[in-house]
Amino acid sequence: MAIEVEALAIADVKLIKPALFGDDRGFFMESWNRRDFAAAGIDTDFLQDNHSRSQRGTLRGLHYQIQQPQGKLVRVTRGEVFDVAVDLRRHSTTFRHWVGVHLSAENHYQLWVPPGFAHGFYVVSEQAEFLYKCSGHYYAPSDERAIRWDDPTLAIDWPLVAGAEPLLSAKDRTALWLEEAPCYD
Repeated sequence: MAIEVEALAIADVKLIKPALFGDDRGFFMESWNRRDFAAAGIDTDFLQDNHSRSQRGTLRGLHYQIQQPQGKLVRVTRGEVFDVAVDLRRHSTTFRHWVGVHLSAENHYQLWVPPGFAHGFYVVSEQAEFLYKCSGHYYAPSDERAIRWDDPTLAIDWPLVAGAEPLLSAKDRTALWLEEAPCYD
């Protein structure tokens, strides 16, 4: 298998460590292989690939689609982010818990965020390019929800650069508190 899979504190969220094959010319890695990922418990069809670039201090999230949930396989190809998944599945033993990992162009790690989770990331490098594959449903703006990045119930330990407030979109500045946010049954 060309990947190592590590279960995190929330077992359904998985850290993917791809095998790198390198020499003095550079490296090669498989970022997606259906057979290997299915063997690791990530057996899904991806519908959409997305790519974003953000500057240091940008926080995107915590986003999810309530009626049309998506799974996301995320990675960074330039820079570094702190990536977070929040469990919004009422039946889960980790309901309203979060897990966070550093993803970077240097470590080549990927994170599997299954349907039923809110997702967000914070850019710690000068810039970051963030790629993600989506499963389950296509992006549906009218179905998208957001939870505040600074919700005290979650108490996410964001590694804010110099302790400064993050750069947020208008949507993220008006996101819901966790107690107000719809969750999955």
